[in-house]
Amino acid sequence: MRNLLSVKEDCQSFKGLAVLTCLFVFSFNLNAATNQIVLTNEQISNLGVEIGTLKSVANIPLLNAPAKVVIPPEHETIVSAPQAALISRLNVTVGDTVKKGQVLATLNSPDLVELQHRYLQISLEKNLAFNNFQRDKKLFNEGIIPQKRWQETHSFYQDRESELNNIQQMLKIAGMSETAIQRLAQTRQLNSQTTLTAPISGVILERMATAGERLNALAPLYRLANLEQLWLEIAIPQEQISNVKIGDTVAITNSPATAKITLLGKSVNLTNQSVMARAVIVSNQESLRAGQSVNISVIQGNTNTAFEVPNAAIAQNEGKAFLFVRNAKGFAVIPVNVIGKQAATSMINGALKGSEQIAVKGAVALKANWLGLGGSE
Repeated sequence: MRNLLSVKEDCQSFKGLAVLTCLFVFSFNLNAATNQIVLTNEQISNLGVEIGTLKSVANIPLLNAPAKVVIPPEHETIVSAPQAALISRLNVTVGDTVKKGQVLATLNSPDLVELQHRYLQISLEKNLAFNNFQRDKKLFNEGIIPQKRWQETHSFYQDRESELNNIQQMLKIAGMSETAIQRLAQTRQLNSQTTLTAPISGVILERMATAGERLNALAPLYRLANLEQLWLEIAIPQEQISNVKIGDTVAITNSPATAKITLLGKSVNLTNQSVMARAVIVSNQESLRAGQSVNISVIQGNTNTAFEVPNAAIAQNEGKAFLFVRNAKGFAVIPVNVIGKQAATSMINGALKGSEQIAVKGAVALKANWLGLGGSE
């Protein structure tokens, strides 16, 4: 390749405008070779270049991705009818906040009457079996009856006692309290009406039945959730999942809420080739709603020196990034690494101290001076 001096010598063989053009090309080649743009203050002003400073950053935006706000599964429950029943009354609807134990609905169930009748019947049989057991125990101790008969009486009593306990549990599942069961045993009055109560404190997310509707056993009435904790399910492109780490911060677009990555999925979604990452929301959760779709940025802490600059301050050439740093002669062209991007700014590192003044506007004109008119991108 011809060196720069030979180019200058060739220029001297031309006259007039040809000489000026040749020198112009020579100056551009000199700039590109030395990574120095020589400009006066007046020329810098005429080019519309504006000067700014570097801003140190501790966190680096790693990537952007879509996400959905979800409820942890252990915080969500379905309230269903324990037996076939007719809905007499619904006390709450979607959006209502309820407390644990609050009555949600009143049901009328013929099956409950049958269960109560069975409870009273087994209660009588248990009492009779207990009396027979006590009697045969005394007779056995006196040697009047054989041991086998006493054992049979004892076994029958234990069977009735176990059956009664089972029915008591079924009555509780059906909505009867311990007090109501004791009242049934005392008054022996059957009642087909029962109530459904909230198993947890939370918010009604969905109502799945209406008053007057007949329900089968285990038919759902309400979906209830505790919203004190929410998660983000993030769809991260599979080619970028290796860059994400447990503990990375998640920023949510147009929301003050933040989250922390707690889980990285082990499988790839066949539809969109993304990997699910889970993040637990740790601040300003009230700005989000369950089921909401959001856009997020994954942000990593940075232990090395890094700076934030406007995107317009960065010049690209042959796949590399450069900054124009102000000095006494004009601008030094400094190579940098782009390690993160946001909408209008980029995070960079390189041979920078942080005190430099850089061109934040007019980088296109400076790049033209550096590479020469018609220089390749």
